[in-house]
Amino acid sequence: MQARFANDFRRDERQEREILARIAAGDRRAFERLFGRYHPQLFRFAYRMTASYEAAEELASDVLLTVWQSADRYAGAAKVSTWIFGIAYRKSLKRLRRRRILPFTLREHDVVDSQAAERAEREDWVRGGIGTLPAAQRLTVLLVYYVGLSCEETAAATGVPVNTVKTRMFHARRKLKAELRRRAGDVQENTDG
Repeated sequence: MQARFANDFRRDERQEREILARIAAGDRRAFERLFGRYHPQLFRFAYRMTASYEAAEELASDVLLTVWQSADRYAGAAKVSTWIFGIAYRKSLKRLRRRRILPFTLREHDVVDSQAAERAEREDWVRGGIGTLPAAQRLTVLLVYYVGLSCEETAAATGVPVNTVKTRMFHARRKLKAELRRRAGDVQENTDG
């Protein structure tokens, strides 16, 4: 079973490299295929960072436009997914530095039932905690926990050593734990008073 998974993984990576080579040659159908594979993942990554459909759509589209324009610069040193999320990381970091991120707002029509409301509240609470992290730590957390990149892949995507990724994760978890405790204390104080 593991050998079959490893072979499928290698075949998928080889296929993605071929698609990228075709994109570099101007093949629009290859780009449409890559777009279909990556747009949902990039959108989710951007939405978790921005909590805005418009900003997430803009960022995902911007990343894929960059892939279209620079596919010929892919050197093959990292997996295609790592290269693409590296572009997303750099564009996200630039956007965070410009402070063009809109705050998350929960609209009434987003809440369908009490479970959905609780889930939305919990996600908003965690998103708020993640939002307090420094940009590099925030994006590292998103790449590892929400996109699912390994520490090694995150290091390749962000252009930093693996130990830097691990250090960022350590500090981010520590800060996030303290921030969520603080928020829980604030909620408790508001309900007691």
